[in-house]
Amino acid sequence: MRFSTTEVADRLQGDLVGPPVTVDGASIDSRSIAPGQLFVPIVAERDGHDFVEAALGRGAAAYLTSQRPRGGTAVVVPDTQLALTELGALARQRLGGHILGITGSVGKTTTKDLVGHCLASTFRTTASARSLNNELGVPLTLCNAPEDAEWVVLEMGARGIGHIAELVALTRPKVGIVTSVGMAHVEFFGDLDGVATAKSELVSDLPSSGLAVLNADDERVVRMRELCSCLVLTYSVSAFADVTAEGISLNGDLQPSFELVTPWGSGRVELRLHGLPQVSNALAAATAALWCGAPLDSVLVALSQVTGSDLRMAVRRPTQGPALIIDCYNANPVSTEAALRALAQLEGDQKVAVLGRMAELGAETAAQHRRMADLATELEISVVGYQTDLYGTDHVDTVADAVERMGSLTDRDAVLLKGSRVARLEDVVRAYGETISDNSLVP
Repeated sequence: MRFSTTEVADRLQGDLVGPPVTVDGASIDSRSIAPGQLFVPIVAERDGHDFVEAALGRGAAAYLTSQRPRGGTAVVVPDTQLALTELGALARQRLGGHILGITGSVGKTTTKDLVGHCLASTFRTTASARSLNNELGVPLTLCNAPEDAEWVVLEMGARGIGHIAELVALTRPKVGIVTSVGMAHVEFFGDLDGVATAKSELVSDLPSSGLAVLNADDERVVRMRELCSCLVLTYSVSAFADVTAEGISLNGDLQPSFELVTPWGSGRVELRLHGLPQVSNALAAATAALWCGAPLDSVLVALSQVTGSDLRMAVRRPTQGPALIIDCYNANPVSTEAALRALAQLEGDQKVAVLGRMAELGAETAAQHRRMADLATELEISVVGYQTDLYGTDHVDTVADAVERMGSLTDRDAVLLKGSRVARLEDVVRAYGETISDNSLVP
């Protein structure tokens, strides 16, 4: 979306310094900024103002600043983060299309990828990049959306009660999808009921003309229908719902296929994604896209084309060594249990799970790590803790040690790598790839 810096300064009640220019979208990362964008330096663990010159050098047309301008065209504001939110509100006003929001403890990003692809088969559609789902990512997505977009698909995450409500107030979605309520970020919510309260903020204020899409396999999610003043459609892989999957099967790489059954008709889906939980994500996406007006045939094709985001539940078979399940973008007890069950379904003589710490579990930290270790034992999976002894099992402390452990396995074995972002298990995958001359394991 294009803005003049004069317009930006007026909206933000800031001071324009330097020649007026037009900016096309915004970025908070000087390393990936596109020519012509507005650079918004955020003050966090590092002060983004230190990278203004780098952003200008990479083609930023202008920048916001709460400090003295450093050349080029600047808009001086008291607080750059608040200014970004206000700029997102301006972008939302100029959007002629609708917003579809997605939240949940697991499945947000994959569902976003799926529903965005389904809608794009019929409508001008844009979606959140990667997992830009917070008070920074959502306004950035709005600022970078084409003004003529008919649908904008947004992830909405929360680390506290009221966070999603703020994003809803900013974006005014017409459709909301809630995928799950699970033991994720529970440190900030107290318990699962607190998580449910936070996630319900997406659907409780949808307009009466809108749609809430709820997972009937999660009792806390399906109870949210009581809060909705709009139409509610449910989906399920195991219970009665408006949209269901029949005849689910998995191939040798854990890619599901099933019969999609909907009020708009039925058809066969063969996912390129890996793992049984992807069926639920596909049902959520299909429900929303079909209600929005995407034809059934287009939705069936779109669901079968999506390959998913990096580091999320990918089965890889290197030319040597064990089969790998790479699922290390993040981890909580729900997603870790699903990943362990996926490993159990993969063929292999030995099955080893290299597990990093599951973060942000608060008082549940010890119990939930131990529960995962017990589940692995039940599934006949050996657990190797990576830089943590919380699983109460064998553990390694370095990338080299983890790679050495993986190197002792054969092509008849299978390995899962799973952990929260703090674990950076992708470093292990990358280093292992170098030892077997396969640099394609991590993009």
